[in-house]
Amino acid sequence: MEPKIVIFTTPTCVFCRKAKEYFQSKRLKFKEVDVSRDPAAAQDMVRRSGQMGVPVILINNHVVVGFDVGKIERLLSIH
Repeated sequence: MEPKIVIFTTPTCVFCRKAKEYFQSKRLKFKEVDVSRDPAAAQDMVRRSGQMGVPVILINNHVVVGFDVGKIERLLSIH
């Protein structure tokens, strides 16, 4: 079963770009949410993570703050 991945991003975020490239390299589909254009999504991101900074990544509703490859790979069971 494919994981449900959501990445909260902004257009200028370098680590957001790295996260998207990472998921693309693993051939994993993800939904990108630009919080600079969607205030409701920004509020949702803060509510879920307690963080204002991006990226915030949801993997099957587990929160990853920042581009934390180790945590991402644990949640995806990638070794």
